[in-house]
This record gives sequence, C-alpha cells and structure tokens, in this order.
Amino acid sequence: MDRRQFIKLSSLFGGGIAISTQLTGCGATFQPDGDDYVPAATFTHGVASGDPTANSIILWTRAVPENNNSSGYVRWQLATSPDFAAPIRSGVIKAERSRDYTVKVDVRDLPAGQRYYYRFFTSETRSPTGQTLTLDNGVVDRVKFAVFSCANFPAGYFNAYDAAAKDNSVDVVLHLGDYIYEYPRGGYATANADAIGRSFVPGNEGELLNLTDYRTRYAQYRGDKGLQLLHQRKPFIAVWDDHEIANDTFMSGAENHNEGDGDFFARRTAAIQAYYEWLPIRPPMGDENPQIYRYFEFGNLVSLYMLDTRVIGRDEQLSLRNYKLANGSFDFQSLQRDINDPARTLLGSEQFNWLKKHVASGNNRWHVLGQQILMGKMHYPAEIIATTNRQAVPGVIAELMELRQKQLAGQTLTREEQQRLSVKIPYNLDAWDGYAAERDKVLKLFSQEGKSLVVLAGDTHNGWANTIADSSGNTVAVEYGTPGVTSPGFEGYLGLTDKQAEDLARALPLLIDEVEYCNLHQRGYMSVEFTLGQVNTAWHYVSNIKDTSYTVRTQHRERFVG
Repeated sequence: MDRRQFIKLSSLFGGGIAISTQLTGCGATFQPDGDDYVPAATFTHGVASGDPTANSIILWTRAVPENNNSSGYVRWQLATSPDFAAPIRSGVIKAERSRDYTVKVDVRDLPAGQRYYYRFFTSETRSPTGQTLTLDNGVVDRVKFAVFSCANFPAGYFNAYDAAAKDNSVDVVLHLGDYIYEYPRGGYATANADAIGRSFVPGNEGELLNLTDYRTRYAQYRGDKGLQLLHQRKPFIAVWDDHEIANDTFMSGAENHNEGDGDFFARRTAAIQAYYEWLPIRPPMGDENPQIYRYFEFGNLVSLYMLDTRVIGRDEQLSLRNYKLANGSFDFQSLQRDINDPARTLLGSEQFNWLKKHVASGNNRWHVLGQQILMGKMHYPAEIIATTNRQAVPGVIAELMELRQKQLAGQTLTREEQQRLSVKIPYNLDAWDGYAAERDKVLKLFSQEGKSLVVLAGDTHNGWANTIADSSGNTVAVEYGTPGVTSPGFEGYLGLTDKQAEDLARALPLLIDEVEYCNLHQRGYMSVEFTLGQVNTAWHYVSNIKDTSYTVRTQHRERFVG
C-alpha cells in the first residue's frame, strides 16, 4: 500500500482521524500535489493532545488554509526533544472545510511512559510546539490529574486553566464536562460579559441550535489564552456533560430544548459533531456515534473509567415540584419510591455491562470514576428545600446549624426540633440522588470486588469532598468534586455574600451526612495525585476571573489511604 492510499484509508476508518503508525514514520517523502498543497495556513487555535494510552496519543490543531482554499494538507512532527532534531514520527494530514479545518492524528506504536513534543507546519507557517506523553505501563509510582468542569466564557476568564498549565507536577487533565455553554446573550451568567470583554462574537449571540452555532462557540472558547496554553502543555482526557448540548440533557430531550428549537436529535448530532471536531478525543465508535465512555490504565496504579451519565442512557430527571401536594404538604413516600425505582437508569444497560466487565478484570491499586455529577447523597433537611424565598435560606440554615450543634453537645431537643434535623430529601435530582437504585448497583460492582473506589465529579460549580455509603450505610468510596472554572456557585444561586457563603460551607458538613468539605463561592480547579499508598487531593482557587491578572491559592487538602 503506498502512502497516499494509506492516508485515505486511515481517514475513512478513523472517523476523520488520520492513523499514524510506523508506516508514516520519520523520513516520509509524501508530497501533496496541485491544489492539495497548502503553502501557508493559519493555526488559529494552537495545538492540543488527548486520550493518551501506553502506546498512542491524539494530536490536534486547526489549520485554516490561506487563499480561500477549501482544503489542503499540512505536515506534522513528533519528537522527544523540543528542537525536533530527530523526529520519531512525521506525516501529512488534510484540513478540510467539512470538519471546520480541525485535524487529528492518532499516533500509534509509541514507547510507553515517554514525554513528547509535536507541531504542525506548512512551508510558510508553523503552529506552536505542544507537549504531551504516553502513559506508563507496568509498575507506576505516581500520577497526578488536574480536574476541571464548568467553564462559562461570558462569566469570566479561564485563569484556572492557565494556572494548571504552569504546574509542572500535573501529568494529565481530566475535563468532566461543560466545556462550553449553549446559552444566548443575556442568558445564564452573561450579565457582566460586556463589561469584562467576554461578549459573544457577532452572529453567535443566540442559543446554540445547529452545527455552525456550536462550531462558532467552540472557536471563541478556544481563543482564551489560558485554555490554549493548557491544551498546548498537557494531554486531555475529556467527557461531555449537558451544556455541550443543552441544559439538563437526557436520552430524548433536555430542559433547555423547547418548542421552536427544532428536532432535538438533530441538535444533539450537531453538538456531538462539533465536540468531536474541537476536542482531542478518540471517539470510541466514530464521530457520529454518541458513545463516549472509555477506559484508561495507568500501569498498576489507576484504572480510570470515563463515564457518560448524560446522553446515551439517562432517563428524564424527576422534579421536586411534582411531589408537592395541593394542600401544601410534600409527598415523601412517592419521591422515595420513584428515586429508588430499579428501572431508572443513568448509564444504560450497555454502558453498565461494559463497566462491570472492566471492574471485574482490573487489578490496579485505585479505581477512579471520571464522570459529571455528584454521586454522594446530598440529602438536605427538608425545611431548606421547602423555603421558597432563596434569600431566607441562609437564615434557615443558621437555625438548623444551631440545633445540630446543641444535639452534638448532648443537649435535649424537642420532638419538633429533632424532626427539623432528621427529615431530609435530596435537593438535586439531576445528580445520582435522582437515580439511587443504579447508584447502589454501581457501588456494588466495586465493593463486592474489594476495589478502592474514588469518584471524581464536576457539574455543581463548587468544591466538594464526600464519603459515599451504600444502601446499608457502609462507606464504600470517597468523592471529590471540582469547582467551576468560571460558572457561579451557590453564592450566585442564593445571592450570598462571600461571608455568608463561607458560613454555609461550614454548616453543610454538619447538616449533610456524607459531606466532609465544601467551598461554595470560589472558582478554580482540583488536583488529584495517586501513589500506591494514598490519594492526595487539593482544591486550588483563583483570586479573580474578571481579567487575566490573578493569583492562585490552595485552600484545602484531603488524604485518602483506601
């Protein structure tokens, strides 16, 4: 097979990803002919890498040909030194208008545990140089993740990305979703956009509904210098949440897909296509398939399961308002029946069986769920949920905290006071709390095999450390939730001052059984370091998102020994 045939065949079977093995190694002499040759291209959004394995890595760039070419080939190189004195792989790949000029190369048959440098170029232009790696195999002493979620462009600058890019101890970035938001100008968290210079580009001010809309939004997000730097320096392992499509997505619809928005599945298809184009990801079943769950192994140290709790298997969310009775009371019995319905699913049977198979065969020290939503039981005293005036919530919580402190001090509470503390309901049925039976099934996969489970979550915009108990009350896992990059947290939802948010964060671990730590008002990211002996998690918060001047502070650490 000659080189041109191989390139065409690789593109056909790779779902838009050119596959590079030793067949396109150093010394390639292929020269595009005629209109295929592009003497210059603008590498508009830097470079990126992702989905590393022990012997492969995805390389990404966006190469827009000059002179209004509809497509054209660009070159790429991979080396073990930044001067590219002796590239170990090189080749060509076609940038096509049909893929928004995004290109991906799946470089395979590489040595494990190696750091690499890569770049794209034409005869006249060159991309920035990226840094990436392949995963270690065999005995691994340490690996460190930087964990992100919920980056809303008009809400602020992506300083958390910039901070992690400059942390040389971070090996791999885990992005747990809400990489973009679909809302229009004037929608969620856009109030300060004009003042801070984060308005949407002309023509993209509306809600995202079609392929052009989603592509344009990704292009604007990827213009952020902090995000570009993080992609350039660290490989990503990413999964979507809901806002890559629409708020509170489920299998057949979304809360933010309304009458007049067109066909939901057409919208979902467009959103997924844009996601696969713009993220350095290896689609497990091809670019048009919504299956995104996949598995990564870090030697004998970490088994990482990247799950989809949003698109392919999720039943529609329950709503607390549907359990309020006409007389003003609340139907707790029906709520408990429905959230514990064994037929309700987040993952779907195919994904669950895939997870079960991998858990049974994996013997690594730590097992990690990289997924979108909180798994810990966020069961609040019902009085908090029933308070319709959000501004009154801090006062209610202060009263309940005082009662809890009396209870812990051994003071006698009245029956009414005891009920105020003991009657609890889940506040967020979009999370695993709304799918309790399947949560128990997933937890049993690990507990029955004696596996040490660490759950990583995003979605809430707040920092969390939780213990997770099974239906019998036995602690079977820990959970760490990353704060939002820019999306506002509880302080925005409840209209709290920083002090009120800090007071609330101190109260919740007393009022919610599984919460050990939370931060409800600061933006940032989380780092999670695994060694054979323990898991070290730290929450890093940036001082500012209104411009690119910031400091970063590590405000909390947790250690788990399994």
